[in-house]
Amino acid sequence: MRGNILILKYKNMNEVFIDVTILEPRMKHPTIFDAFDRIISGEAVVIHNDHDPKPLYYQLLGERGNCFSWIYLENGPQVWKVEIRKHTQAPETVGAIAAADMRKAELLKRLGIDFCCGGKHTLEEACQEKNLDVLRVKKELEDVDKLSLTGQQHDFNAFTPSFLADYIVNVHHSYVNNNLPMITELAEKVALHHGSNRPYLERIFYAVNVIGKDLCSHMKMEEEVLFPAIKQLERGENREAALQVLRESISGAEDEHQAVGQLLKDIHELTGNFTLYEGACNSVGMLYFKLKAFEDDLLQHIHLENNILFPKVLHAQA
Repeated sequence: MRGNILILKYKNMNEVFIDVTILEPRMKHPTIFDAFDRIISGEAVVIHNDHDPKPLYYQLLGERGNCFSWIYLENGPQVWKVEIRKHTQAPETVGAIAAADMRKAELLKRLGIDFCCGGKHTLEEACQEKNLDVLRVKKELEDVDKLSLTGQQHDFNAFTPSFLADYIVNVHHSYVNNNLPMITELAEKVALHHGSNRPYLERIFYAVNVIGKDLCSHMKMEEEVLFPAIKQLERGENREAALQVLRESISGAEDEHQAVGQLLKDIHELTGNFTLYEGACNSVGMLYFKLKAFEDDLLQHIHLENNILFPKVLHAQA
């Protein structure tokens, strides 16, 4: 007991409990900050309050940095109980969140959060970029954990690097090879017929052309250089040579993903999130439909490489 401040330390739970409701208003945040500064990594401050302490989250993030987790143990309407646990390890990235659970990847995608090319951003950084309430997003991610798995779910994290590489070739490279010619033809047709009145359709055709050329070169490099080096490393053959190839190829592949990802964003914006304009013909409708499906597949393709395959390989060579 410190004056009229109740602070209890539960050694077996490594927690400090603070009943904020009994504190003077001017002492609430300073007391919580003081308690947080005193605990070590892995320990937590649990606060009990009579309203949502969301402003505290942003103040703590701004003044102490992204070094804690924030979990609602109770979320109103009369009582709010929050666990603030200190950590020193690197904050979890949106790429890691998506890699761990494809249901969460779907949620991030619906929210417009880029977990592919932007997979190295923290959730806080990604939410700030999209002007999203990070606490609301965290709550939605926590809710996903409570859902039961339905349908077939691939556990990509359980795939060996060589098996995952084969999966990418057989599923995603094949998808590009089978669909890109039709999309390019449609984009050219639409640009020729409607580009004079809607110049952005010509820009879409240009972007599709660049994506096509870049992807063909990219996939060829993966199939002939990067993926064979992954399999070579997994077999333990000529390890040093394989590592050299991987270090160079993975860095280049991530840069290429970034470039293609930007072109996808350009197409997304040019089409208004693939929303047909009034009076659009069937060719435009088909182009938008195929572009949306192509984007979905390519984002998954990039996600599997950036957030699962490449980290697996880099971890194995460390």
